[in-house]
Amino acid sequence: MYIDEFDYDLPKELIAQKPLKKRDESRLMIIDKNTGAIEHKVFYDILDYLHEGDCLVLNDSKVLPARLFGEKKSTGAKIEFLLIKRMDIDTWETMVRPGKRLKPGDKVAFGENEELTAEILDYGDNGTRIARFIYEGLFEELIDSIGSIPLPPYIHRESDTEDKERYQTVYSKYDGSVAAATAGLHFTEELLRKIASKGVKTAYVTLHVGIGTFRPVKCKNILDHSMHFESYSIDEKNADIINDVKSNGGRIIAVGTTSTRTLESAADNNGFIKPCNSSTNLFIYPGYTFKIIDAMITNFHLPKSTLLMLVSALAGKDMILKAYNIAVEEKYRFFSYGDAMFIY
Repeated sequence: MYIDEFDYDLPKELIAQKPLKKRDESRLMIIDKNTGAIEHKVFYDILDYLHEGDCLVLNDSKVLPARLFGEKKSTGAKIEFLLIKRMDIDTWETMVRPGKRLKPGDKVAFGENEELTAEILDYGDNGTRIARFIYEGLFEELIDSIGSIPLPPYIHRESDTEDKERYQTVYSKYDGSVAAATAGLHFTEELLRKIASKGVKTAYVTLHVGIGTFRPVKCKNILDHSMHFESYSIDEKNADIINDVKSNGGRIIAVGTTSTRTLESAADNNGFIKPCNSSTNLFIYPGYTFKIIDAMITNFHLPKSTLLMLVSALAGKDMILKAYNIAVEEKYRFFSYGDAMFIY
């Protein structure tokens, strides 16, 4: 199975650069994976396709304002950090730019009054650095005040104050992601209340999205590709909600590829979940047999990406590529701040 099989032509002007004013007014493509039927709706119409006894599973990871701009203390050189993995309470693996300027022992100061300082401890993988942060108070509060949201590379602008709110889901809770679980960006608190009043259950899992989500597949044969690891957790309360719905014949509807990978990683061969804290490098592509999910809400993904392969595994590659070509013709908005599809 070759990477070129998952390609499609996308005009650059269809890549969404800003969010819509209202989250739930994005467009929604409905795909019946059994019949191939396609409908065009607005996201709040998702209510018409959810049934009493279903379970929506959402990823409640929160995006860190993980992009930090500072100065090397010894020279005053401008340095950019991107926090990518917390190794312990004050130590992070970071991407740095320009990387050649930092070696172990160097220190970088952040904030107008140098409220935060990083000391480089060691070299990491793929050009990263291991850095220990020195500060007073709460780390999360500091980076919230001096950091910025790390927007995806296909959004060609600097992040702003609007992104701190809009590049988060309304139910985000646990800090740890460097990118949003974007399928969830379409939900409002009001829409979630309407979904609950219809008798649809909601359950939450946590998967912290890593920088690897933006790394392209470089292998011609996708079977040669190795996925990056990402940490996830499911607590007992939410595992019980999911298992009860499964036992009663309801549908498990994953909101996004992150929720899908979490559920499929945690499920046993009978499609049931045990509470767990783990990590996954599960690579889902056509031919994969799903253990637990029945349907998925997802955004439109990059050509030749592992995320496009995942949705192709659920609906079929030909069906998905047909749907993407229709989306281009209908001028849907693509990627993180773009429109959505519901595959059932």
